[in-house]
Amino acid sequence: LLLLLLLLKLLFFCCLIIFSCAPFQSRPGQEWPHSQTGPLAAGRNGGSRGFQRVKRGWVWNQFFVLEEYMGSDPQYVGKLHTDLDKGDSAVKYTLSGDGAGTIFTIDQITGDIHALRSLDREVKPYYTLRAQAVDIETNRPLEPESEFVIKVQDINDNEPKFLEGPYTASVPEMSPVGTYVMKVTATDADDPTYGNSARVVYSILHGQPYFSVDPKTGVIRTALPNMDREMKELYQVLIQAKDMGGQLGGLAGTTTINITLSDVNDNPPRFSKSIFHLRVPESSAVGSAVGRIKAHDLDIGKNAEVEYNIVPGDGGAMFDITTNEHNQEGIIMLKKPLDYETKKAYTFKVEASNAHLDPRFHNFGPFKDTATVKINVLDVDEPPVFSKPSYAMDVYEDTPQGTIIGAVTAQDLDAGNSPSDLDSFFDIDPVRGTISTNELLDRESIAQHNISVVATKVNNPVLTSKVAVTVHVLDINEFPPELAMPYETFVCESAKVGQVIQVISARDQDLPQAGQKFSFKSPQEGVKTKNFTIRDFGNNTAGVMTLRGGFKRRSQEIYHLPVVIEDGGLQTLSSTGTLTIRVCGCDTDGSLLTCSAEAIFLPVGLSTGALIAILVCIVILLVIVVLYVGVRRQKKKETLMTSKEDIRDNVIHYDDEGGGEEDTHAFDMGTLRNPKVIKENMFRRDVKPELGLCPRRPVASQNSADISNFISLRLQEHEGDTSAPPYDSLATYAYEGEGSVAESLSSIESVKGETEEDYDYLNEWGPRFKTLAGIFGERSETDHDLDFKLWWKEF
Repeated sequence: LLLLLLLLKLLFFCCLIIFSCAPFQSRPGQEWPHSQTGPLAAGRNGGSRGFQRVKRGWVWNQFFVLEEYMGSDPQYVGKLHTDLDKGDSAVKYTLSGDGAGTIFTIDQITGDIHALRSLDREVKPYYTLRAQAVDIETNRPLEPESEFVIKVQDINDNEPKFLEGPYTASVPEMSPVGTYVMKVTATDADDPTYGNSARVVYSILHGQPYFSVDPKTGVIRTALPNMDREMKELYQVLIQAKDMGGQLGGLAGTTTINITLSDVNDNPPRFSKSIFHLRVPESSAVGSAVGRIKAHDLDIGKNAEVEYNIVPGDGGAMFDITTNEHNQEGIIMLKKPLDYETKKAYTFKVEASNAHLDPRFHNFGPFKDTATVKINVLDVDEPPVFSKPSYAMDVYEDTPQGTIIGAVTAQDLDAGNSPSDLDSFFDIDPVRGTISTNELLDRESIAQHNISVVATKVNNPVLTSKVAVTVHVLDINEFPPELAMPYETFVCESAKVGQVIQVISARDQDLPQAGQKFSFKSPQEGVKTKNFTIRDFGNNTAGVMTLRGGFKRRSQEIYHLPVVIEDGGLQTLSSTGTLTIRVCGCDTDGSLLTCSAEAIFLPVGLSTGALIAILVCIVILLVIVVLYVGVRRQKKKETLMTSKEDIRDNVIHYDDEGGGEEDTHAFDMGTLRNPKVIKENMFRRDVKPELGLCPRRPVASQNSADISNFISLRLQEHEGDTSAPPYDSLATYAYEGEGSVAESLSSIESVKGETEEDYDYLNEWGPRFKTLAGIFGERSETDHDLDFKLWWKEF
């Protein structure tokens, strides 16, 4: 059979080769195959350089080559030919594009195209190449380049594959026939447009008769009705996908599908037996579990959840039942105490039903079951029972030893005390159960005793009962009251008559049942004191009230006031306390200022802190005044002449740097140059004129015969000027004197003549004076003379 299949496959390949090669055999009259766009061809004579359309023998656009060719020789693809090829080997064919020279080759003389190696259509389905005919000698193109396609012809060499397998699916149990399960898809890498190589057909190899598959779509559906999960839950289905339309010789692939039947509530709960027998001791506590029963459900999950209920009847009042969520058991609980002597057995019915019902399966019958429960009560030897759950007793403190304060009783009691539970203050009669004091009690030490009494059964000492007994120690009046705290009381010197200066209260170590009740009074009731008295407010407090005014610390600073305090016990006790009252100074609203005796001599209304603050302020002001006076004196000293050799100049120095020669805001340079331009009533620019200060009249010095007198007058006037500024100023007296190398710089002499002066000699003084020489060289004669003399004076 295998050999027959190989022969059939070989025969099929041969047919495909013959079919693919037949259209490309040259026939008489066929020309060069051209593209559908109709490229231009060379002239038939071959000598013309122009192109013209020529008649096409036939139209082509693609070749075919068989994939997976296994022959020993290159596979023939096709033949290219042009009308210009006369068979004289004058035309050469060239090939370029995808795989040219590596996969495909062309005979340059004949135009035959061959495939050099085996091709796989699934790797590359087609190749685009370009062919051209050129003159073999000149390589001149005879026709334009033409493009064509070589398609790889498919063979059935790929089987269908399930890319996502194996698969898992589920379908509800008891589903009808044809219920959709899932869809599977197989892919075939072969060419779906050529033959049946990629046409897949699905079939079931394993899984019938439970499921079916659509041959074309691969949809899997149920094939049998009422498949029961409780019978079989998991199914394994084997699906086959075969190409060639499922025909003989086609390739096939398989996959596995695991199909699970999901549960539905199609089974009711069922008790394993109809009667359950339980036994419970009569001593069981209320709320305890008596027993467990269970109804089994074949379903799973929420479909197997069971609800239990006791059918109303005999045991409905004594018992209850709940469901254990983990194992779905019914737990029977005790609702009331049991007594074997009263009733020895109980019988009732329990019903089990599903919590979640499916209406599709109501016709299967009722989804519930019933069972009978019989409970037998067991007799037990019970411990003694006290008549009360707890006891409370009262006893006065200081009660004599051995006094009976109460008793406890129990049924079936052979009473005995447990020394570990009773403290040393009490004792108990083991037969009668009476409790008596064993020591003197003190409420102020322990106000309440908590003891336990244990009752033991005579014939069974293991059975015991315990009860709590609380003993309250009652108070007796044994301590007198006293002041609640040591009060610090003061009275203002400005206090008025009848003013309450202190509120007092009391305390008592006793604790009477009716509560504390105190009264306050002066020691000599009815006799009025001169200074203070006690007023009882009736609410366990009292006030200290003044009886006069005009308290003075100089007369008496401290007063002592006794206070009598009584309690409200059956046997009244009292005590006397003393209040110390100090006389203090207060402000207008009654707030305390000071109570010290030294403060008597302080000014009224000022505290010590205020006086210290005032003194500090006065000291600071004095320091500021001293510093100010010192600064003023220092400035006056700085205004004196710094040079006593030349009394004609008075230069006042300070640390600020001036603006230089061009700063003309502080001085009137014209006045310095020529005293003749000084006008009357002109104020100085460098100081702010004072109101009421009369301007100085300049002394006419132009025509004065004695220049020295003029300078002396100017000097006296300047020294007596109180408005002179405390900063740089230059006073020019217009008289240089005799013996000066620079001669006179006076503006008075400079006005006598208008002669020009040559400043070239400044260049001879060095580089420092070059800039000055250039400035004065461009000015007028008079201005140059005055500016230079001023600069020289400053220099």
